[in-house]
Amino acid sequence: MMAAPLISFGFGALAVISSFILVAGLAMQGMEYLILPLAAGFMLLGPLFAVGLYETSRLLEQGERPTLMKVALAYRRNGVQISGIGLVLMMAVLAWIRVAFLIFALFFSSEPPAFDQLVDRIFFSVETIPFLLTGTMFGAVIAAGVFSIAVVSIPMLLDRDTDVFTAMATSIAVVRENIRPMIVWAFLVALFTSAGMVTGFVGLGLALPLIGHASWHCYRDLVGRAR
Repeated sequence: MMAAPLISFGFGALAVISSFILVAGLAMQGMEYLILPLAAGFMLLGPLFAVGLYETSRLLEQGERPTLMKVALAYRRNGVQISGIGLVLMMAVLAWIRVAFLIFALFFSSEPPAFDQLVDRIFFSVETIPFLLTGTMFGAVIAAGVFSIAVVSIPMLLDRDTDVFTAMATSIAVVRENIRPMIVWAFLVALFTSAGMVTGFVGLGLALPLIGHASWHCYRDLVGRAR
């Protein structure tokens, strides 16, 4: 991260600014109730946003100097296959949003509360504990599935000339064979991302590049170099 600070913190700043714009847009449309499920959905799409950071780490590893142009063109490396897994992740986010709506409607009726009542309704009502337990359970299932197929697949697609199915199968095998450290890694990713969000999204400026670069080395340690 410190070897390429302009690119690293540039990606972090982009995440912060995008979050501000998204929250402001939802507030202007009176859809503040979508902020929490979309924030959780960001964790599912995170590996796709970090492609430029993976490329930065890859270039540094090869002794090359990363530039904004090289990193910006990273998505063109095996672009069709990276787009394919991006579609899978987007479908997972849409599934999560749908499930979140259903759970919210089950506990709080189908009418979203006003923004000034949102926190009280979700965290300080008689439905709070069963609502959070149910949401966490379903969210954990979706997140575990996404983590299993994406933890090394996107770096692998960037690094090797392979297809999305092989990359996802490799990712699943990696998780299965290293289940304990993978649980710890998933917890750390969720922890740092959550910490970045609860600071008003400002912390994402540090959390995103830190996780992105670390994820590349996670891939290298687990899968190795192409031969």
